[in-house]
Amino acid sequence: MDVLAYAGDWLHLVVRWLHVTAAIAWVGASFYFIALDQSLRPPRREGAEAEGVGGEAWEIHGGGFYRVEKYRIAPRALPAPLAWFKWEAYTTWLTGFALMVLLYYVDPSQYLIDANRPHFQGWELVIASLAIILFGWLAYDLLARSIANERTLTVAIILLTVVIAALSGYLFSPRGAFIQVGATLGTWMAANVFFVIIPGQRALVAATAAGTALDPGPGIRGKQRSVHNNYLTLPVLFAMISQHFPFTYGHDSSWVVLLAFMALGALVRHAFNLRHQGRDIRRTLAVVAAGGVVLIVALAPQPQAAGLTAADFPAVQQVFQARCVTCHSSHPTNPGFSVAPKGVMFDTQAEIVANAQRAYEQVVVTKAMPLGNVTKITDAERDLIGRWVRSGAPAP
Repeated sequence: MDVLAYAGDWLHLVVRWLHVTAAIAWVGASFYFIALDQSLRPPRREGAEAEGVGGEAWEIHGGGFYRVEKYRIAPRALPAPLAWFKWEAYTTWLTGFALMVLLYYVDPSQYLIDANRPHFQGWELVIASLAIILFGWLAYDLLARSIANERTLTVAIILLTVVIAALSGYLFSPRGAFIQVGATLGTWMAANVFFVIIPGQRALVAATAAGTALDPGPGIRGKQRSVHNNYLTLPVLFAMISQHFPFTYGHDSSWVVLLAFMALGALVRHAFNLRHQGRDIRRTLAVVAAGGVVLIVALAPQPQAAGLTAADFPAVQQVFQARCVTCHSSHPTNPGFSVAPKGVMFDTQAEIVANAQRAYEQVVVTKAMPLGNVTKITDAERDLIGRWVRSGAPAP
């Protein structure tokens, strides 16, 4: 069993490393090309417009100058070699989906099921998760193909995102809901590349190679989806990194908190886009700052009665020994762990005190631990840990 656990750790490590690496490459390329596109100026090179060049940009990087030109549709002859940007997106989605399977679908009781309100069985939630990802994409794609007005489309996409977040908040645990919304929007981004952007580019390449009339439609649709991806990037990144910050998904209305963070992310991206266009970003940054202050205040912990002393520590320690040290120990008895997860242990008084705040977040605030409540911790025991930590974690 230890060998299997060790192999599982390596599998998680490799898949997560590939996911993060591919995502960095994809996001970097996306941000660069949107910034480049928005900073283009009329070409000054003699004969450029006659060749079909629609804009140019001068850049400096790595100790050298670059002159980048963008054609209105395509050059007269197909250039070679021609760089494509697609596998970054595909690898990000494939490894992300693999992580969903490993972390959420293999054992949905750990993160998908809300132990405080178990409405559904684990297999039902897995099916619901897959359905939201699939039908969420179909709904988004239908909106993008059906609504011509960009402002109306933006409102429709926002409303669809709200519906997905609310539904996820009802079905899944708060942590599971955050990752579900992120996975759904991330699927939109990858599917945009696979179903719209790359096919459009293939059509342009084929027409250029054949010397036939060029249809600007595929390029326009591809540009639209690229812009959508640009605005979705920071909201999706927040949904992924939020897993490390329980106070974000520990709120009673966690899905509303998620939407607020996503809105701020989209506004930050909008500020960058405005800056690339040479426009004033002060108003947008002011809105972001105001929204950030509201979130800070809304998520601040509320003072509660505590009143425990060092004399209460033995009772607190007994809860940790009964409910936590099966995994969080120098010698875990849970067969799924050969070492304590994240190195957090509760064997000794000193370890319990040192990790009190982390225990408070995971056991009391979000109730994500114990995983799937496998050790059957009670609400009274969670409350005892909470009151002890809020009292300053006193110990003899």
